[in-house]
Amino acid sequence: MLITKKAPDFTTEAFVQGKIKKVSLSDYLGKWVVLCFYPGDFTFV
Repeated sequence: MLITKKAPDFTTEAFVQGKIKKVSLSDYLGKWVVLCFYPGDFTFV
């Protein structure tokens, strides 16, 4: 992927305002978004 390319839309669970809910990248269309990816907590990766 390149910085100039759009990320594909996806849906995932996120911790938002004290609750876990499903969010999609398209929910933030037109807004600045930072995507951070890391191995799951408590894994040996």
